[in-house]
Amino acid sequence: MKYPNFKDLILFENDDYIVVNKPPFVASLDERGAAGAGEINILRLARQYTDDAQICHRLDKETSGAIVIAKNPEAYRNLSMQFEKRKVNKIYHAVVDGQFQFDNLFVDLPILNDGNKNVTIDRQEGKRAETFFTSLKYYKHYTLVECKPVTGRMHQIRIHLATQRAAICGDTMYRGKPVFLSKIKRGYRLTDEEEQPIMKRFALHAKQITFKGVDGQEIFVEAPYPKDFATLLKLLDKFDA
Repeated sequence: MKYPNFKDLILFENDDYIVVNKPPFVASLDERGAAGAGEINILRLARQYTDDAQICHRLDKETSGAIVIAKNPEAYRNLSMQFEKRKVNKIYHAVVDGQFQFDNLFVDLPILNDGNKNVTIDRQEGKRAETFFTSLKYYKHYTLVECKPVTGRMHQIRIHLATQRAAICGDTMYRGKPVFLSKIKRGYRLTDEEEQPIMKRFALHAKQITFKGVDGQEIFVEAPYPKDFATLLKLLDKFDA
């Protein structure tokens, strides 16, 4: 895998913060256990760029999009407090399997993270988790959905969508099926080779983030879709509209 040039990922930078557009398949932090040892991740790339870099929140490895890095301890504390008080505004885009008309649908289902990347809905033991969902665009077989998490639990958007039977495309952990061109393009001819999905990961992208800088000024950053997500939408526009 070709590692990204950190400077090319930067969407916003001031004296306190850097916001980058995280590519898919790059972890936010060192992953636990031997599997992640020695692997390039956003934190390592950021520390080569600025010594005191700290990641302020994380995105799943497959998720692309806006992630904030603090350049100094004061900036890190400032944003941590905003996350704690639910003052950070995050918007994600997801492509889900099926047609769904979500109009600011509020999902309030507690999530239990039993470590080991296993996440379940648990009304007794789970921690509070809240997300708003709004459908942005309808296709014949799919829907582009805006997701606004209020809390920041692991896999929150993914599992909350799955509870609505609207699994994210390609999210096999939550029964989401990948999108194949043969499903949407009429007369598509399969060759002898096994057909590859249009996107080789689940279709989730952290599109926008809004928070306050150390000086109290609002910082708003929008992350363009990466190539694979943009390609999926382009093909849906062309063949599944």
